[in-house]
Formats: sequence, structure tokens, C-alpha cells
Amino acid sequence: MPALVLIGAQWGDEGKGKITDFLARQADVVVRYQGGNNAGHTVVVGDQEFKLHLIPSGILYEDKTCVIGNGVVIDPSVLVKELDYLESQGISTDNLRISRNAHLIMPYHKRLDEIEEQRRGAYKIGTTKRGIGPAYMDKAARSGIRVVDLLDKHEFKKKLETILAEKNFLLERVYEADAFVLEEVLQDYLQYAERIRKYVTDTSWLINKAIDEGQKVLFEGAQGTLLDLDHGTYPYVTSSHPTAGGACIGAGVGPTKISRVIGVAKAYTTRVGQGPFPSELKDSVGDYIRQKGREFGTTTGRPRRCGWLDLVILRYAARINGLDAIALTKLDVLGGLPRVKICIGYEYKGQLITEFPHSHEILTQCQPVYEELKGWEGDISEIRYFEDLPEQAQEFIRRVEELTGIPICIVAVGPRRSQTILRGDIF
Repeated sequence: MPALVLIGAQWGDEGKGKITDFLARQADVVVRYQGGNNAGHTVVVGDQEFKLHLIPSGILYEDKTCVIGNGVVIDPSVLVKELDYLESQGISTDNLRISRNAHLIMPYHKRLDEIEEQRRGAYKIGTTKRGIGPAYMDKAARSGIRVVDLLDKHEFKKKLETILAEKNFLLERVYEADAFVLEEVLQDYLQYAERIRKYVTDTSWLINKAIDEGQKVLFEGAQGTLLDLDHGTYPYVTSSHPTAGGACIGAGVGPTKISRVIGVAKAYTTRVGQGPFPSELKDSVGDYIRQKGREFGTTTGRPRRCGWLDLVILRYAARINGLDAIALTKLDVLGGLPRVKICIGYEYKGQLITEFPHSHEILTQCQPVYEELKGWEGDISEIRYFEDLPEQAQEFIRRVEELTGIPICIVAVGPRRSQTILRGDIF
């Protein structure tokens, strides 16, 4: 029963797209189970770079079934653009499947997202303003619109009329913003319906059937553990569950069907948006990592905040997700630094903390406690075997394994598929 969940073990942007693409060659089915187009995966194949936001990275392989699960919120305008983009690059989308139960992002979600973020002022969350949060709010409030509703013209119009009346009242009377015209939204979305209709199916049935038949299924999450709605650095989180447990709900499979969980982590730490970040570097080393690692958002282009690898976070992610192994990415970015540091704990009011604190106020006051290791020189991007890495790089990897108690099964030394060191079997 080879069903593998691949999650982000930090604040997102860990390089899951590259690892998903790398593992997809062994998989039969690749499933995206949560989030929306607030996430972005950059995959490099040869000299060609692909930026994906909704469609699983496995689409770059012709023989893989790719699924957008029920836990994803879909902006159909973005999905259609992504389909057109892939097809213009010669990539077939025939094997894409979309859950009929996935909820839609509507134009009013995006407008409300933008307005509400602006009104927060100094207390901004750092939302991408793509409408993700408001769409999940409507889903929880049982006033959302699903893909299955969109495909029924009469049902869609009936639901849209009711919901749009409420949203327009809110926009006009509370926020003094422009209202939406029913007929305009209706016509736009009915066009999207015809574009995506052929992909829509019961994806839970499809995924469970594949697992029962012994096919290899890879579940990919968006964002990372510390952006999980329940387990992340609330309120600076996303509106869904990127953690491994989210795969069951977001794809419609039982937990007994999951055979392995792998966490993706960078050899350093990054985050975007607001919120505390104990190991953040606001100096020339942070700038070096940002520029060399090209740490700018796939979706927004925002520069990412950079810091040393934080093992308090990584151990927490291992516990929350039940990690079996870690895929360590961007090891090459640390090359050239005379010393590299690993955060092994936090100092808070004179005490050492080794477990991740849930209090926002405590985390804000935490100071990182570091262990220093020797850095390494030279370009490691063409190395394909662990034993060929510089001894200092090997020691860095071994030390992370020792301090987390989790084996590192993959080491990425560059963005391309080929720039990957495999340490043991995955599926």
C-alpha cells in the first residue's frame, strides 16, 4: 500500500515542487490536497522552468494521473490560465482530475481579502490577497460554492444570486466598495465551467481505487507545517491544513491508507509575511542566502525572510506530521560560508526551550541558541552521491539527523531534477 504524503516542515517554500517532481517519476498518481493559488511550486526540467500554482507538479510527466483534491480551493480563472500555459509549453493536461467537491474562489473572495487585509493596518497577516481565507471561511460557514455546483448552470445561478446579494450588501454598506454584477460573474464562471468540465470526477473514489490496486500515490501539500491553521504560528497561518493529517481530509482517504510521510526542509529557514522568526538573519549573511537561493515568492515575488536552520521547528514538524524521513533542499546555497549555524533551542527569560512554544508572545521574545559547524567551499551542485560531498557538508547532514532523530533520505543540491542525491528507497 505505497501511499506517501509529502509535506513542508517549515513555513512553506521548502522546495516541495522540486521534490514532488522528483518523486513523481516513481508514482502513478499525484494528489494536491489543500490550499489554493496562494502557493507556488517552481520546477526546473533541463533548462526549462515551470511555475505551478494549482496543478500538481506530476503533470510534467505524461503518464501520471494528477489530482486536485476536495480540500483545495480553486480560482477557476487561475486554473484555466495554468492549463493554457502548460499546453502552450507542449505539456498535456489530459491526465488531470479535479474533485467535484472542491470549493471555488469567487471574485468577491479576492476583493474581501484585499479590503480586510488593508483594514488590519499594523496587524496585517501577510495574506497573498488571492481570496483563499474568505473562500475557506465560506466553506466553513456552509455558504461556499463547489465545482459540482458550477457544472449545473441552474444550481450555480441560484446559489450565486443568494450569496452575491449578501456579499454585495457587505461590500457596499460596510466597506463602501463596489458591488459585483450578477450577470457578469455568471457568464465568466459558466465559461470556466465548460473549460474544466472534462476533468471533474469523484477523486476520492479514484484515489482509493488506485491505492487498493497497489498503485503508488503521492500526496503533496502546499505551504508548510508552521502555516497550518491548527498547528502553525497562529494567526500568521494559512486557512487550511498543510500537515500530513490534512491529506486524509483533503483527498478523501482514511489514515490507514497512508504508508509513509516525508517532510521537506531547506538547509536553512525562510518565511514570508508577518510573524515571529527566531533564527532570522537581518545581516549580510541573510542577504547572501536570499540572493544565492533566489528566495523570492513564486506567487507574489515577495522577498523571503531568511535565517539559519531551526531544529526546534523541525523536531516539532516531525512530531505533528509523524515524519518517517526528511528531504533536505538547497544545501548548495550554504556553500561558500566559512561557518554555518544550526538553531538547537531558544533562550526565553534565561531558560533554554527545546520544544516549540505555541504562544505568539513567547515566541516573539525567544532568542536562538546556535551550534556552529565548519562551512564548505566549492560548487556541490553536480555531486550525485553523499560520499562525494565535502566532509563538512556530510557532517552538517549527519548532525541534523542526530538532532532530529529523523533520517535524511533526499538531499537537493540544485533546482533541476538531476541535482538530487538519493539516500535509500522512498516508496
